[in-house]
Amino acid sequence: MTEHPGARGSHGRIMTTQRQAGWTAVVAVLGAAACGPAPQSTTVFSGASVFDAVRGTWIPNATLVVREGRVASLGPADEVDPPAGATLVDLQGRYVVPGLINSHGHVGETLGLERNHYTEANILRQLALYARYGITTVVSLGGDGPEGIAIRDRQNDPHLDRARLFVAGEVVVGETPEAARAMVDRNAELGVDFIKIRVDDNLGTTDKLPPEIYNAVIDEARKKDRRVASHLYYLDDAKALLRAGTGFVAHSIRDQPVDDEVIRLFSETGVCYSPTLAREISTFVYEREPDFFSDPFFLRDADSSVLDQLRDPVRQESIRRNRAAQQYKQALAVAMQNLKALADAGVTISFGTDTGPPGRFQGYFEHLELQLMADAGLPPTDILISATRNPARCLGLPGIGTLEVGHWADFVVLRDDPTLDIRNMRSIQEVRIAGNVVPGSGTS
Repeated sequence: MTEHPGARGSHGRIMTTQRQAGWTAVVAVLGAAACGPAPQSTTVFSGASVFDAVRGTWIPNATLVVREGRVASLGPADEVDPPAGATLVDLQGRYVVPGLINSHGHVGETLGLERNHYTEANILRQLALYARYGITTVVSLGGDGPEGIAIRDRQNDPHLDRARLFVAGEVVVGETPEAARAMVDRNAELGVDFIKIRVDDNLGTTDKLPPEIYNAVIDEARKKDRRVASHLYYLDDAKALLRAGTGFVAHSIRDQPVDDEVIRLFSETGVCYSPTLAREISTFVYEREPDFFSDPFFLRDADSSVLDQLRDPVRQESIRRNRAAQQYKQALAVAMQNLKALADAGVTISFGTDTGPPGRFQGYFEHLELQLMADAGLPPTDILISATRNPARCLGLPGIGTLEVGHWADFVVLRDDPTLDIRNMRSIQEVRIAGNVVPGSGTS
């Protein structure tokens, strides 16, 4: 990739729609003038194939114009005139995809294998880590405080170079409906984007949030104009939560195969499903040294002291003997089968991983999730849409997920085509957020 001041002329277009080869290119130039020199903050990216996440197709030999951090124009090279004076970046032969959105992560709590490290510095460190792996937005579903809110409030910035953050605040609990409603209100006053509940007995070891409590939470969240994301495990709970009005299913159904009734409920409600397959992997994979401990793509950001702790034979033996770890290993197979069945039935899949807790490595586990989705039988193009367009639509995240005029220019530059093999998402050349290079994002 080369970057240099441009000298090509421009006859810019204000808004035209042109149809060619089965796809539509929207060509637009934001601002009052259709021609003339570009401002200093305009960059033109040329020559790459750009993934249209709206239609699931490529725009070959595309020209992408970014102004003040947002997409100003996008289309084939012969239909977009770069503004005079813009900075030119040559991406000939590369593949550009919108930045990935993790619709279920956790940000700021963990340091190494320890919890209780929620600080502004740790949040920013983790958002930079996510970004280096091409995850340009993270929805943190629980454990978020004022520090995360403040960081989120600073991200509508054309100079941004780390992942965007949306938050759910504290996971809502309560002994009574009134107590749960009060917690929803406190979260809303804090300024959270979502409300999170857990309806799970942790394989029979804890009490499950009862219907009278989660119905109160969903009702109160609706009054506060907040979507409820539901942690669940069981098929029957998924049905009950969909009937109650949950706005998002934040884990796989893992106890038994999905049936026609739950598919009908997803269809009727339009609620999206986030599989978080990598979460299951994390529960048992350290019973021995995992293969990815020798993967350079993982090792470039791994802490060797953490890996040494996970290699500890006593720790590994405890996982091999752990009933829950072995049960989650079996649950993964059910989760993968259910993901394929729901996707085939037309349920909208929203990419998510539940990364952030100890041992769930942010950034790398997102790429592990992509591969697990492929192993479950989803085509690469569908997986890519699930990680770009779908989360933005499912969760109402503005200005991201697709490279469209007016959206933030958050994207990943790849050496290889991820629609041929989703593992090609690892061929990262660089990551850009608001058009800015993410420091340290080049991997090959």
